[in-house]
Amino acid sequence: MGYFEPAGELSQSDRDISRALASLREEVEAIDYYHQRAALASDPELRDLVLHNRDEEIEHAVMCIEWLRRRIPAFDEALRTYLFTTVPVTQVEEEAAGGSASSPSPVATSLGIGKIV
Repeated sequence: MGYFEPAGELSQSDRDISRALASLREEVEAIDYYHQRAALASDPELRDLVLHNRDEEIEHAVMCIEWLRRRIPAFDEALRTYLFTTVPVTQVEEEAAGGSASSPSPVATSLGIGKIV
């Protein structure tokens, strides 16, 4: 997609973030391609193969997200707010914005390491 600002004026870190975001876009696009192909595959073995490929792309996308989370504090904050909750996402958003929605319920499973703040 390229840069929207002069590349020479961006720091190396900013250019790396742009690369990671481009990679994330590409991985999400690949997930969509494979997902659609699997949904329409008439051969069960082909469907399983395409779903395997889709799931590999999901792994790659999540790796990009984690890399971004470690470098952009707003990513970290948003992921901690929205991930692994059980109430509708809009309720999580209302709570995060100081609304009156009930607190998000954590997923029943736990690593036993306590609440991360």
